[in-house]
Amino acid sequence: MKFENPAQDNPIDQLKVVGRAHDRIDGPLKTTGTAPYAYEWHDEAPNAAYGYVVGSAIAKGRITSMNVQAAKKAPGVLAVITAENAGKLGKGEKNAATLLGGPKIEHYHQAIAVVVAETFEQARAAAELVQVEYQRERGAYDLAEEKPAVTTPPEDTPDKKVGEFDSAFASAEVKFDATYTTPDQSHMAMEPHASMAAWEGDKLTLWTSNQMINWCQTDLAKTLNIPEENVHVRSPYIGGGFGGKLFLRSDALLAALGARAIKRPVKVMLTRPLIPNNTTHRPATIQRVRIGADKEGKITAIAHESWNGNVPGGPTETATNQTEFLYAGANRLTGLRLAKLDLPEGNAMRAPGEAPGMMVLEIAIDEMAEKLGMDPVAFRILNDTQVDPADPQRKFSQRQLVECLRQGAEHFGWSQRNPKPGQVREGRWLVGMGMAAGFRNNLVMKSGARVHLDPQGGVTVETDMTDIGTGSYTIIAQTAAEMMGVPLDKVVVKLGDSAFPISAGSGGQWGANSSTAGVYAACVKLREAVANKLGFNPDTAEFAEGQIREGDRSVALTDAGALSAEDSIEFGDLDKKYQQSTFAGHFIEVGVDRATGEVRVRRMLAVCAAGRILNPKTARSQVIGAMTMGLGAALMEELAIDTRLGYFVNHDMAAYEVPVHADVPRQEVIFLDETDPISSPMKAKGVGELGICGVSAAIANAIYNATGVRVRDYPITLDKLLKGLPELV
Repeated sequence: MKFENPAQDNPIDQLKVVGRAHDRIDGPLKTTGTAPYAYEWHDEAPNAAYGYVVGSAIAKGRITSMNVQAAKKAPGVLAVITAENAGKLGKGEKNAATLLGGPKIEHYHQAIAVVVAETFEQARAAAELVQVEYQRERGAYDLAEEKPAVTTPPEDTPDKKVGEFDSAFASAEVKFDATYTTPDQSHMAMEPHASMAAWEGDKLTLWTSNQMINWCQTDLAKTLNIPEENVHVRSPYIGGGFGGKLFLRSDALLAALGARAIKRPVKVMLTRPLIPNNTTHRPATIQRVRIGADKEGKITAIAHESWNGNVPGGPTETATNQTEFLYAGANRLTGLRLAKLDLPEGNAMRAPGEAPGMMVLEIAIDEMAEKLGMDPVAFRILNDTQVDPADPQRKFSQRQLVECLRQGAEHFGWSQRNPKPGQVREGRWLVGMGMAAGFRNNLVMKSGARVHLDPQGGVTVETDMTDIGTGSYTIIAQTAAEMMGVPLDKVVVKLGDSAFPISAGSGGQWGANSSTAGVYAACVKLREAVANKLGFNPDTAEFAEGQIREGDRSVALTDAGALSAEDSIEFGDLDKKYQQSTFAGHFIEVGVDRATGEVRVRRMLAVCAAGRILNPKTARSQVIGAMTMGLGAALMEELAIDTRLGYFVNHDMAAYEVPVHADVPRQEVIFLDETDPISSPMKAKGVGELGICGVSAAIANAIYNATGVRVRDYPITLDKLLKGLPELV
C-alpha cells in the first residue's frame, strides 16, 4: 500500500479498540517468567554449550601474541575461537568496528576471543587462562582536546544556513553565547546482550536480543559470508534496548562462530562489565548556542553547533536537529563536527540527536529568557512557528507546542513559581520550578505484515516487528481487532522472526506508527479477500462483532474459512511537503539540600502532542520511562573516561548510576487530543522518545530556580553546586 496522500476516514477511526487503554497482552507471560528471552530457548536448542567473551585489554594497537593452549586444556572446554581460526569474516554495514578483533585492536574490550565450554563457569575460568600480549599505540580519547582541530563538518552533513546569522547576531539588541557539555552515556538495558545459535548444515538459527530483525539478519550474513536466506533470526522478547540493540553485536556473531565450530548449539551473553566498552553508547558532546533577539524578545538570530567524537566510520551525533525547527528566527546556523576518537563506538541511544541537543538548547532558551527579563514559558510561546523556519511554504503537519506549554503551566501551577532564584525554602531544602519544551521528529519507515483469518474467526498477525518492552504486541493486536471487527482476545500476534514480513523494527520512535500502519495495510487486503469471497463490496462493507455487514445483510467471518493476506505500507513524499514532529511541555519541581547540594526531583509533568495515541496505558508507560531516563541524564549518568588508556572506567551497574525507585517522584502525563492524517493511516506518531527530550534541561532549569547556580556541564552532581549555594547561617 502506498501512502502518498493524507489519510481519510478509515476503520481505525471507529476507536472501538484502538485508542483505548488495554493491558499488555504479553504481560502475563512476562510476570510469570514464561516469556523466553534470548538466553532461554532451551527447548528449541537443547544441550547448548556456553561461550565466554574475552575483551581486549588495550584501546588501540595490535595483538603481538595470543596463547590459548592452557584455555583449550581446561576442564570442559570445547573450543577457543579467535580471528585467526574463525575463517574469513566480513563486516556488517552498520558496524563501525569489527566485532571480532585481532590482530588490530580498534577499541577497549573489543572481543578478541570466545571460549566455549560445557558450563558457563568452565568457560569463564578458561577465559582467564588466555594469555595475550599487545603493542599499545597512542590514541585520542579526549573530545575537548581534539575539538580545536575539528573545524569543518563531515562531508555528508554540511552546515545549514538560513539568512545571515553573523551579521544578525552582531547587531542583535540582546545577545547570548554559551558552551555546554553532555557526557558519554550507556544504555544499561535490564537484559544483557545475549544470543543462542544453532546450525543445521549450512543454515543458521539465531535466537537473539535485537531491535531490528532484518538489519541483524543481513549484517550477520554479510559478516559470516553466507547467503542471507541461510540466516534465521528470532527475537520475540527483548528486555530493553534503548538503541543499544539496534545493530548486530559480538554476542550474536560469536555464538554463531562457536556453534559452527563445535557443531552444537552455543549461547553467549555479554557480562555486564563488558557491555559499555564492547557495544555502543551515546557519545559525549560539546555544544555552543548563540541567540540574538530584540528587546521585545523575538529571536532574530540563532546558532547551534555541536562536536562529538567517534571511531572511524562511526556516525555523528545530530544534536542540532531540533534547533532547525523548534523556534522562529530569520537568521539561522546549525552545524555538526566529528572528531576521530579511539573510544568504543558511539551510536544511537534513546532519541539520538534530540536528547542531548535538547539538554543544551532548552537551558540556553531559559538563560536568554532571563536575560530579556521574560517568563520562560512566555518567551517560548512568543517565538513559536507554524512553518519550517528554513522554508516558510512548508507547514507543520500538526504543531501544538503552545498548547502543551499552556496546559502544562496551568496544570503544574507555574504561576506560583518565584522567578527570582534561590528564594523559596522549606527547612533545609531550596525549592525551584523549571520547564522546557520537548521535540522529536516524526520518522516513518516501510513496514510489512501478514494476516491470517482462521475458520474459527480468529486473526493471526505475523511481522518481524519487535517488542522491546514498549507494547508492540498489544497495539498491533488492537489494530488487527479494529480492522477485522473481532474482539482483542481473538487476535494472536507473532513478532520478531525473520521468516515474517520485514517491518520498521523498534527504533527512532517510528516503530509503533509504522508497524501498525503495515498491519493496517495487510488487513485492508484481508478485508478485500473476505468481502470478495462472501459477496460484499469491500469499499462499503463494515466489519464488526465477528461479522461482515452491508445494508441489511450480515455474514459471520467464520463463513469465509481460512484466508491470508500480506502487504506493506510504503510512505511517499508527504514528509517533504510537511514538517512532521512531536512536541511536549516538560515541567519539574526540585528540592536542593542547601548544605550538601543533594538534588531531589519532587514532581514531573509531561504534556505531549504526538498524533493519535494508540493505547494511552502503554504510551504513558513509555513516556514516564523516558522521563526517568531524562532524570538520570540530568543528575547522575556519565561514563567516566580514563583519557590515558582510553576506556570507560565505570563499566558496570555498581559504578554507572541510573535512577532507582527512590529517585523517581510523582510523574504525570497528559496527551493532547490530536490526529495527524499526514503521518500515516493510523494518524499516529511516535511518543517513546519524545518523553526524554527536554526533561534534563527542565531539571537543570529547576535547579537554577532553586539555587541560583547555573550548571552547563552534565550531569548536575552536587560538587558542581556546592560552591554556589547560599551560605548557611
